[in-house]
Amino acid sequence: MTSTADSTAVPTPQEAWDEMRAGNTRFVDGSPRHPRQDVERRHEIAGLQTPRAALFGCSDSRLAAEIIFDEGLGDLFVIRNAGQVISDSVVGSLEYAVAVLNVPLIVVLGHDACGAVRAAIDSTGVDAPPLPPLIWRQIAPIVPAVRRVLRAGAADGVTAETVDAETVGREHLRETVGQLLHASELISTAVAEGRVAIVGANYRLAEGAAVPDIILGDVHDAAAS
Repeated sequence: MTSTADSTAVPTPQEAWDEMRAGNTRFVDGSPRHPRQDVERRHEIAGLQTPRAALFGCSDSRLAAEIIFDEGLGDLFVIRNAGQVISDSVVGSLEYAVAVLNVPLIVVLGHDACGAVRAAIDSTGVDAPPLPPLIWRQIAPIVPAVRRVLRAGAADGVTAETVDAETVGREHLRETVGQLLHASELISTAVAEGRVAIVGANYRLAEGAAVPDIILGDVHDAAAS
């Protein structure tokens, strides 16, 4: 990792999100430009990175961040793990992006048909088989979201076998954003001061669209719920 360039070149949170939304629209429409992916760009950024946004998302192979947002080399500072689960290494990496690289935007990206969410749901079922310890440790932070959705649907007979995985995924996404703010005074202060915004979005695998679900900070998007 290298340090950032002159902070005067940093976009606003809104500008950073507008660029990512435009790139995602091109991807959905089947007309990506594949910008900043040539030899010249590679040489340009060899000694310095100035990403326009940080993205924390699931490791799912179908969520290649630079592809789905039609970005190029050096545009996104990307952190990924299974189920986009908050950890010290994730928070530390995002704090680096904010404090050192001066990114104005953090995107937390979940998606439908998430295997980690499905595993968390299945783990709450009656007679659920035990998972290998490290896999359980990875998906355990998603289980509280599962239990909240189950409790909310208890009167309607919702069970681990019938619960809507997308509802659980959205609940987990929102909780992840909350956990990030709780874990990092540096990031929460940057959001409060208007220097950084956070967008929690859900990626729809079949459509290719990243749909904002929760926005904190100085970003506006009509699609956010």
